[in-house]
Amino acid sequence: MSTTTTLQKAGDPTGEPGSAKPSDGLKAGLKNRHLSMIAIGGVIGAGLFVGSGGGIAKAGPAILLSYLLVGAMVVFVMRMLGEMAAASPNSGSFSAYADRALGRWAGFSIGWLYWFFWVVVLAVEATAGAKILEGWVPAVPQWGWALIVMAVLTVTNLGSVASYGEFEFWFAGIKVVAIGAFVIVGMLAVFGVLPGSDNPGAGLAHLTDAGGFMPNGWGSVLTGVLMVVFSFMGSEIVTLAAGESEDPRRAVTKATNSVIWRIGVFYLGSIFIVLTLLPWNDKSIVDKGSYVAALDSIGIAHAGQIMNVIVLTAVLSCLNSGLYTASRMAFSLGERGDAPKAFAKVSKRGVPVTAILGSVVFGFAAVYFNYTSPDTVFSFLLNSSGAIALFVWLVICLTQLRMRGILMREAPEKVTVKMWLFPYLTWATAAMITFVLGYMVYDKDNRETVLLSLLVAAVVVVIGVLRSALRRKDAVEAVADA
Repeated sequence: MSTTTTLQKAGDPTGEPGSAKPSDGLKAGLKNRHLSMIAIGGVIGAGLFVGSGGGIAKAGPAILLSYLLVGAMVVFVMRMLGEMAAASPNSGSFSAYADRALGRWAGFSIGWLYWFFWVVVLAVEATAGAKILEGWVPAVPQWGWALIVMAVLTVTNLGSVASYGEFEFWFAGIKVVAIGAFVIVGMLAVFGVLPGSDNPGAGLAHLTDAGGFMPNGWGSVLTGVLMVVFSFMGSEIVTLAAGESEDPRRAVTKATNSVIWRIGVFYLGSIFIVLTLLPWNDKSIVDKGSYVAALDSIGIAHAGQIMNVIVLTAVLSCLNSGLYTASRMAFSLGERGDAPKAFAKVSKRGVPVTAILGSVVFGFAAVYFNYTSPDTVFSFLLNSSGAIALFVWLVICLTQLRMRGILMREAPEKVTVKMWLFPYLTWATAAMITFVLGYMVYDKDNRETVLLSLLVAAVVVVIGVLRSALRRKDAVEAVADA
């Protein structure tokens, strides 16, 4: 099956709005409410809850600028991806588009790198969830909890795409409600109008009263960018899931258009509340975590346990989506001949069983190494996948530069979502991503991560290029023989 055919099959065969149906064996089991919540919850990872304290300690209130810069970058990348996904929904998303726009080697490379990223995330999140669960039920060892949560979510994904969507709907719903409540209650406390609050209601004073808004200089903003960029990974999941929805074009368009307010409320809004409730250099922000410290300052009882429940929900959501995403990418690679053909086979319920099991086996192996070889094998897996999120965003930029012309020549009526200020803003976004990667090499704390990620990427790209060359050679020989 050619790439072009795959794109056409997974897209809209009739050209009429709302008529797109998956015709590659996957079933349209995701409802609009599932897609809406996947889109909203996709940008809320566990990293937002547990990783923001370190960024605040490094940059102070200026961490808001770090979140703003990365948030803008994600908005632009999602706009580009939305343009391509709305015109041609596909379970392989940016990998399938890179395949067509940049070459088979590009689709192969970024598809496998993205799969690798998510199966490593499975191990990280399973371990994080296991730590919380072991604290509640110490009779079960941590590794046992990690296996249990992995097994439960594997069964969920094997059931049907609708079961994945239903689980994610509720997981994401809890995250959204929790952050929404945090922002509202926090804002009331900031201005001293929350009944029974222990917070003095300092207003916006804490943004400048401990060394100014940028106490550690501009360099800390860039360091903050490196610390927060990876917590945004996941916003692109909705473009993969759209291929299994009843109305892919509408789902992608809606998700793309809403990404600005989602990032504004959930990231900038919640971090703003933390920074206005407490001085940025308050030790509790790092010791307890930024959200727990903020809740304690308001006088919310059992803040730590409340946040543990929310973090566990975020972890389970990330696990659920990570397994779904990895399996759909493996399915797409198998369908295009870039992975074993068995990955492209689906059950009677439209589920790519082999792709799911193949992904979860690697995830289980990574969990095993996390406990047996945390400083060697697992450290390598973690560091060598750390910068892949940025590689994916960069490939999306380069792909969109080529795909715009292809789409406008073949089906301009399907380009219902357009990147702003094309191509200038696309180039600017690509330059920003490249700058961040370069700064990671300069920064000693991130140098190993980006260099190992580049090494793994280089190996995969070489394999992809060699495969493409062999295919071209076989095609030429086949024509000559004919």
